[in-house]
Amino acid sequence: MKSSFKRADASGEAAEGVWPIRRRRILDWLVNETRGERFIDNILVEMCERLLAAGVPVTRSSLHFRTNHPQWIGARILWTKGMKEAKINTFAYGVEKTPQFLNSPVNEIHNGAGEVRMNLEGDGEQYTYPLYQELRDGGFTEYIAWPVEHTFDKRHIVTFSTNKPGGFDDDHIDFLRDLLPALTLVSEIRLKNIMARTMLQTYVGPHASEQILSGVTTRGSGMTVGAAIMICDLRDFTSISDLWPRDDVIQLLNDYFDAISDPIERNGGEILKFMGDGLLAIFPLTKPTACNDLLSAIRGGQAAMARLNKRLRRAGRDPLRYGVGVHVGDVMYGNIGSRRRLDFTVIGPAVNIASRLESLTKEVKRPVLLSRAFVEMASCDEEMDDLGTFPLRGLGEPVDVFAFRDT
Repeated sequence: MKSSFKRADASGEAAEGVWPIRRRRILDWLVNETRGERFIDNILVEMCERLLAAGVPVTRSSLHFRTNHPQWIGARILWTKGMKEAKINTFAYGVEKTPQFLNSPVNEIHNGAGEVRMNLEGDGEQYTYPLYQELRDGGFTEYIAWPVEHTFDKRHIVTFSTNKPGGFDDDHIDFLRDLLPALTLVSEIRLKNIMARTMLQTYVGPHASEQILSGVTTRGSGMTVGAAIMICDLRDFTSISDLWPRDDVIQLLNDYFDAISDPIERNGGEILKFMGDGLLAIFPLTKPTACNDLLSAIRGGQAAMARLNKRLRRAGRDPLRYGVGVHVGDVMYGNIGSRRRLDFTVIGPAVNIASRLESLTKEVKRPVLLSRAFVEMASCDEEMDDLGTFPLRGLGEPVDVFAFRDT
C-alpha cells in the first residue's frame, strides 16, 4: 500500500525525493497564510478541514509533541471530523515507561521508524498495537503516522486516519506527504514559541514572562508598581543541608516550596524568585483585594506547612520552621543586572522593609510579621497583635510591627 515519493521531471523521468510531488492550494496556505495564527492546534483543525474540502478523506488526525515543561513530558493535539476545536491532552513524566506508550505506534516512530501504516479492515488478528483495534472499532479503515523532525534531532509525530472504505488512495498519501515539510516548519515555530513562554513562566513568573516576550529586555527598563510584598525564608536550612542526604534535602525543599507557593499562585500572587530556601512574591495593587489575597495565601501556606510537618514527624523528622515578612508600597519592577545577564525582579525600600521584617521574626519568635502600612491597607488590625515599634537595620525610621493574633 505504500506509495513512492517520486514525480516526473522535465524529461518525463521520475525524480526521487523532489518536493512537492504536486503543488496544491493547501500547501500554499500552510506556507504563506498561517503566519497570523499563533496556535498550532487551530492550524491542525483548519488544515484537516481544508483536506476534506480538497477530497482527502481525513477523519482523524493528531500531533504528538515533546515539550520542555516542569510537569509534562509532552502533549497530544487530537482532531476528529466535526470538531471545531482540537482536544489537547498533556502527559506527565513517566508515561514513556508505561505499557500503553511502549505498545503503541507513537513509540515506534520515536524509536526511529520513518513511517507506520496499517490497514484496519482486516480481522484484527494481525494488529501489532491495541490502538489499531480501538480505531477499527471506531469505524476507521486506515492509520498512518510520520515523524515531524525539528532542529537538533527533536522528533515529534503526526498521524492521519480515515473511515473511507479501502483506506487512503496513493494520491491521498502523496498529498499528505507533501504537507509534511511545511507542517514541520509551521509547527516548529509555534512549538518553540510555546516552549519559550513555558520556560519563561517557569523561571520568572507569568507577568515577568509577558513583559520579556513583549520586548522589555533592555537593562534598566521597567516600571514602578504598587504591590503587597511577601518574603518567606526557611529556618535552620544550613544545618538540615549539612546533616541530610542530598536527595532528601532537595525533596524537602520542593515540598516546602509547594506548601508555600501553591496558595500564593492560587490567590493571584506572583512569585518573582526563589532565593535558596526563600522566596519573594508580590500581589500588585491593581487588584483591589491584593492585600487580603496575600493574607489568604499566608493562611493557606500555614495550613499546608502544618500538613507537611505532620508527615515529617511521622517519618521521625523535626518539623520545619519559617519566617514571613510583609509590607506594601511602590517597587521598581524591571531588568537589573550586567550587560549580558539580567534579572527581572523588584527592588526598592518597600522590598527592603519586607526583608527586614522577615529577619525580625527570628528575634520576636513570631512566624509572620506585617508592617502598619500593610495592616491599615488590608483593614485587618482586629486580627493582629500590635507588637510595638522596632528599628530595622538600614532604615532611618522605626516601623510599627504586627503579627497574627495567637489563637
